Amino acid sequence: MNTSHISYRNDLPVVTVVMPVLNGGEYLQLAVQSIVAQTFRDWELLILDDGSTDGAIDALLNHSDHRINLIRDSENKGLSARLNQAIDMARGRYLARMDHDDVSHPDRLAQQVAFLEGHTDVDLVATKCVTINEMHRLLGTLPFAMLHQKICSRPWMGFPMPHPSWMGRVSWFRRHYYQEPAPYCCEDNELLLRAYKTSCYHAIEPALLAYRVRTYPSWQKMWRTRKAMVAVQISFFVEQGSIRFVALSCLVALLRVARDLWWVTLSRAGLSTTENDKVAGSVEWIEKIRL
Repeated sequence: MNTSHISYRNDLPVVTVVMPVLNGGEYLQLAVQSIVAQTFRDWELLILDDGSTDGAIDALLNHSDHRINLIRDSENKGLSARLNQAIDMARGRYLARMDHDDVSHPDRLAQQVAFLEGHTDVDLVATKCVTINEMHRLLGTLPFAMLHQKICSRPWMGFPMPHPSWMGRVSWFRRHYYQEPAPYCCEDNELLLRAYKTSCYHAIEPALLAYRVRTYPSWQKMWRTRKAMVAVQISFFVEQGSIRFVALSCLVALLRVARDLWWVTLSRAGLSTTENDKVAGSVEWIEKIRL
């Protein structure tokens, strides 16, 4: 494997932040800057280029922060493969996820590390997330649950654990790894479903990550994701002998497809798709990072 701009420190970081990138475009720099701006300083950032062709990642080659390590091999292996590669490379005690178009609150790593240090029974902690559009404007929040029992109470509906907000023990990731080949756009829920009976999940407040959503969603992508997710659930629940959960998974998938169609119809008609227009506005901590 050919790599560039790898300069590991001799001392081991507490946190390994993992950011796979495929054509990060205009949002990549802000995502990276939101990690550089963290109040918790003891981290390494592994940026794994998954065969990008837009040139956005080239601007990171001359980044002066020695904690940032860019791995490039000119191949497109997919998200799960890159995440598993990073799990093997991680030198930290904890592994944190980050997407190339989202924004982390400056206190995100500090609060997640503090929580995991104080709760040794928890394997994986997520955070509450706000949603933003292409212009960094606040739209609303993602579904949220705090305790493991609540997070896992309805596994046929998935898990309210936004993937880019995860931080977990590296030992846990190395026990479970991501599935390869991955189910389309739901590798996170597949892992959570496979591991939830022997793991402990948690989520913390306040909102410590801004999750970017598109104003004009792709119906094809949404449809493929719904099909992949219900296939994962059916396979798992059949193996577990939970026929009732199979039926519930199919019902939920149908309802979500109907909602997706409604959402796409509204967006193409130029109508609002935000759940709460009253919260629309700027996110103060994003604006500070952008300056």
